[in-house]
Amino acid sequence: MTSTVAEFETIAERNELTSVAVIGMGYVGLPTALGLHAGGVGVIGIDLSQNRLDSIRSGEVDLIEADHRRLEKAVHQEDFQLTTDSARMAEADAVLVCVPTGLDEYLMPDLGPLEAACAALVANARRGQTFILTSTSYVGTSNRLLVKPLVAKGFTIGRDLFVASSPERIDPGNVTHTQAETPRVLGGVTPVCTAMAQRVINVLTPSVHCVSSPEAAEMTKLYENTFRAVNIALANEFAEISDGFSIDPIEVIDAAASKPYGFMAFHPGPGVGGHCIPCDPHYLLWQLRATQSNAPLVTQAMHAIAERPKQVVDRVLNTLSREGKGMAGTRVLVVGVTYKPGVQDVRSSSALDILDLLAAKGAKVGYYDPLVPNVRVTGGSLDTVPEPDGQDWDVALIHTAQPGHDYEWLADCPTVIDATYRFDRALFAN
Repeated sequence: MTSTVAEFETIAERNELTSVAVIGMGYVGLPTALGLHAGGVGVIGIDLSQNRLDSIRSGEVDLIEADHRRLEKAVHQEDFQLTTDSARMAEADAVLVCVPTGLDEYLMPDLGPLEAACAALVANARRGQTFILTSTSYVGTSNRLLVKPLVAKGFTIGRDLFVASSPERIDPGNVTHTQAETPRVLGGVTPVCTAMAQRVINVLTPSVHCVSSPEAAEMTKLYENTFRAVNIALANEFAEISDGFSIDPIEVIDAAASKPYGFMAFHPGPGVGGHCIPCDPHYLLWQLRATQSNAPLVTQAMHAIAERPKQVVDRVLNTLSREGKGMAGTRVLVVGVTYKPGVQDVRSSSALDILDLLAAKGAKVGYYDPLVPNVRVTGGSLDTVPEPDGQDWDVALIHTAQPGHDYEWLADCPTVIDATYRFDRALFAN
């Protein structure tokens, strides 16, 4: 170990960390770039979308308030640069890959952006650089997309170049668990790779949990979000069971959470969305299929999550049926369409599926969301109802309540269904 420490100190002295390139300036890359810059490191932010870079420069991006303040300062400083030129990454001492890893229409990993980013990184690599993959992906991604191509170009990993995986842990809109306060998992190809990458991640957070390899770090991220997916599916199932017994599921969850050990509270809702829970477990399932391995619990949980929007629509149908009404021609307003409160993100939001399912059953649908002016739905687009009147709608289905906005008008709506189970429960219990 002494020789490794000495080796790292020698290499670190030879490769000073003064600048970092961030590939992908989206919901992960931009806060990461701002965190690095605030930590005293020059930043080269790379994104293929000029529109995205223009939005960043103008400040028209979805960030927590602290990062908006950072951005206002950073865009006017010479050591915070934004570019569409991927070759600029060669100028940086370290490169972080922060591109999205989503799914296609068949729930298969969409690896195009990640493969393109890594290919550009390999093409522009120079000796002395540290490469960190932060995008969530399958186990072995760092090895296949970075290590093997770099070795094929003649580089020795751990001596010429340093490669590691440190999956992102950014929760958009969360001001309680900021990037600086959230520990990061990190695994390098060699001990020196881990040490070189840690000095980069330490600019973002002082708390780094090192693991033995990039593969262990990649699996950790998959486990984290699969854990959440399975428990959310269970919470949704218990909500349905509780409803059958005329029991408030939130009361049950709160009671169970009084136990100081062996229980973690997860809450039911209208469905999951965003960049992690609907996507990440499918990367694991996709990889397991290639080896003909099974993960029945995970498979069932993801199936249950996919079915959740349909269950919500069934709840609307059942409520109308108890009132002697049908869905055809019923005016249904979906309240909130982002995947979580306080963000403008509608990626994989269950609200979009719910709008489509309601319309397919004959409802006259609309939505209200002060953060989202319009959304794409099957057959076209919808604009938000700017100032809803509860009397104009037969049913208000609460999907996402945005903080800081007035919802008193819901009291004038004949039927309010709370798909979050937690919205102003004293007034709107269904």
